[in-house]
Parts: sequence; C-alpha cells; structure tokens
Amino acid sequence: MKTTLLFDNLHIALSSVRSNLLRTILTIMIIAIGITALVGMLTAVSSIQNSITANFSNMGASTFNIQSRGSNIQIGKKTMRQKSYSYISFKEAQQFKNDFTFPATVSIYHRATGTATVQHESQKSNPNVTVTGIDENYVEVAGYNIKTGRNFSKAEVDYGRHIALIGKDIQKKLFPGNENPIDKIISIGGTRYTVAGILEEKGSGFGGQTDNVVFLPITHVRQNFSSASMSFNISVKAHDSKMVDAAITEATGLFRSIRGLTLDYEDNFNINKSDNLAKMLLENTAVITLAATVIGLITLLGAAIGLMNIMLVAVTERTSEIGVRKSMGATKRAIRNQFLAESIVIGQIGGILGVILGILVGNIVSVAMSAPFVIPWKWIFLGLSICLIVSVLSGIIPAIKAARLDPIESLRHE
Repeated sequence: MKTTLLFDNLHIALSSVRSNLLRTILTIMIIAIGITALVGMLTAVSSIQNSITANFSNMGASTFNIQSRGSNIQIGKKTMRQKSYSYISFKEAQQFKNDFTFPATVSIYHRATGTATVQHESQKSNPNVTVTGIDENYVEVAGYNIKTGRNFSKAEVDYGRHIALIGKDIQKKLFPGNENPIDKIISIGGTRYTVAGILEEKGSGFGGQTDNVVFLPITHVRQNFSSASMSFNISVKAHDSKMVDAAITEATGLFRSIRGLTLDYEDNFNINKSDNLAKMLLENTAVITLAATVIGLITLLGAAIGLMNIMLVAVTERTSEIGVRKSMGATKRAIRNQFLAESIVIGQIGGILGVILGILVGNIVSVAMSAPFVIPWKWIFLGLSICLIVSVLSGIIPAIKAARLDPIESLRHE
C-alpha cells in the first residue's frame, strides 16, 4: 500500500513538472549550476591532489635533502639580507657521504643548468633541458628507474667519464622512430657524451621537467659546469621509513661537525623532507576546496529560494485540485507528501544534471593541468545529499501550507 502511494506521488510529481515545464527547467538549471560549481571545482581539486601525491610519492616518505641555506629574505617587493651562509662544497658533501653510518643511501647531486640544448646528429632539443650532475646512487634515491641500458658505476663517477643518462622526452626528440639511443653520441655545449641508459617516464605533473633531463657524472659537472656559487646537494634515503626522523637527527649532528659549528651556532644549512612540498601544496588545495564549497553553497541557497517560490506558486495554482483530493478522502499527510515529492524530484533532477556537468568541467580542468581523470564518488554523494536537503527544506513549507488548506474553501477557489 505504501509502495503504491509512493509511486502515485512520484507520478503526480512528474506530471506537475511537465505541466510547468519552463518554470521547472529554470529552477532545475539554478540547482544544476550550484552543484556544477561545487562538484566541478572539488573534482578538479581531487584530481590535482592525486597528481601531487603521485608525483611526490616517487621520492618516497623516507627521503630528505641537505641544501645550502638561503641568504636573503623577500618581503613584498623588498629583498633584505639576512645572513651570509657558505655554499656546500663538494668536499663537505663527499665527507658526509663517506662518514654517514646510519642505515641509509646517500647521494650527491648538483643542478648544472635548466637551459641546455642537447643535439644528436641533425636532431636538436629546445634550450630547456635540465642537466644535473649525479653520483651512482642518485637514480635510486630520487625515485628514477632505468628503462634501457644501465646506471653509472662508481668508477665512472669518480673519473668523470663522458657518459649520460637521458629522460624519455630527450629520447623522443633526438631519436625518433625505433632508433636505439644506447651507446649513441649526444652533445651538450660542444662536449660529446655516450648514452649509457634511458630513464623510465615519470610524467610532467604541474609543468615539471622530470623527463626532459640529462644526468652526467657529478665529477664531470664539477669540472665543466663550475661557477663561483656552485653548491652541492645531498639526498638521503633511509632504509626504514619509520626511522627518517632519527636519520635527520644524526645527519644534522654529522653535518654540523663537518662544517665546524659549535653548540652556540645555529645550522647554516637546511634539511627538508621530500614530502614537505607535497604537504604544503595539499594544504593550499584545502583553501581552494573551502572556497569551492562556499561558492557552491551560496548558489544552492539561491536555488533553494527559487524552488520554494515555485512550490508556493504551485500550491496557489492548484488550490482547487487540493480541495477535490481532500473531498475524495485524501489526508493531510498524503497532500503534504505529494508536494514534498515534487520538490524532491525537481531537486534531484537538478542535482544529477549538476553532478554530470561538474565531473566533466572538473576533469577538463584536470586534463589541462596534466592531472589524472577522476570520478569523485565522495563529492557525487555529497552533491546529491545537499540537493536532497535543499529539496526537503524548500518543499516542506509549501507542502505544509497545502496540507492545511480547508477543503471547502479550496473548492470555492478560482
């Protein structure tokens, strides 16, 4: 009996929607726009968050870097000198690598340039290639994998051999078709290098150039890409991710000793965990999520007012119909449920349309930012739940008003 009554209410609700099509469509569109704004922005944020997690998970939660501490502070457009900190020399980095006894893998690297041009015969790259000097451990510590060929050996790094590892983008530009780059000659700034290996593709989330890279032995970079402000970075990957904090503590003590710092001197270097940037970016996306939620809820507030208005108008227009139904035995509860069902139907149609548009809009933004396609089930359920709440709140007052109408007065209404 209850099931039959429910279907009757839905049938009447759909008939009412069709009879006031233009007004209903406008109300549905207002609701859909609100849900589109909410779901669309949250879908884009979810996709970006997934991309951040994927891009930084390659480095692992067990990795941290020791770098030269910055010497300037910028406030607005003014830059003020803070303190003068010395760069990390190759000797200091090498001593740390030799003396660090904690169960971890230590790597030394230096970013030589980000504007190099790489050439192979007649093929030439754009002048935006990143050249990094690395040791034999860097590939493992930085989360790269060798797809074809091999990594540098310790002897090749020590003697600064003219060999190179290239990223996937470099392979595509310089070796079109199925040409095998291994043991082929490439040149950078007039210096020739033999390709020893090709790195697996890592992707280019957030405009990164993780595949547009060339790795050279760090001793060779030290000699051929030297500069007055040359500073070397140390990357440490703890064997146990639970022991990272302990590794950082020991690394701090060791490097302070190497740099001759006494107890009353502060650290003149920085130690950063590899996931710090990811955490910072994820915290920033939380602000975007909050803004998207506020925008969507404000739009839905307008939709709720519009839906309540259309239902109040419907009650007035169908006063005679309500009188006829009451005179035939319809209860107040049945009348109330009928109008409430109409409000819910309109709200859910708008919600479903908004969810579909929101997913499309959000993923278009994601694709434009090289982030992965996602279906945000959490935001879908949230959007539809909000629509249900809005529908009930908007329809309850008109439904109660319709249920309380006097049947005799309703029959006399014109």
